[in-house]
Amino acid sequence: MNETPTRMRTSDQEREQVAEILRAAMTEGRLTLEEGEERLATLYGTKFRDELGPLTADLPGGGRPALANTPEARLATRRGLRRHTSFVFLAAGVLTGLWLLSGAHFFWPAIPLVFLVMGLARHARWSQYGHHYHHRQRVAPWNAPDYR
Repeated sequence: MNETPTRMRTSDQEREQVAEILRAAMTEGRLTLEEGEERLATLYGTKFRDELGPLTADLPGGGRPALANTPEARLATRRGLRRHTSFVFLAAGVLTGLWLLSGAHFFWPAIPLVFLVMGLARHARWSQYGHHYHHRQRVAPWNAPDYR
């Protein structure tokens, strides 16, 4: 029985993700305009996932750090931090309201609020490492072009 490995076809979404990486590398000056255009032309002609990896293999980190430094990625990171902050304040208000209604002498909302604030502090601290912590990939890691 002859077993040949099947090659997985790439999607338009995966091609666009790699195209964003190439455009970011061109913006940073890591690729010349001609080389970037050549890689983009090759990219849009690819059919299989294993053809995507070599297009970004010579870029630092596969090009993902450059992608995390784009204005869109920074905006998404700030938006996520704002959303997290608003949730913590909303939860603090609800818990404090429940405490006032309960008439308890001990301020028990302090216990969950400590953990909520710790999570917010962690989020704020690690947001600066966008390409490792907060930047969301549009495909699952095992479906990424550089997954082995």
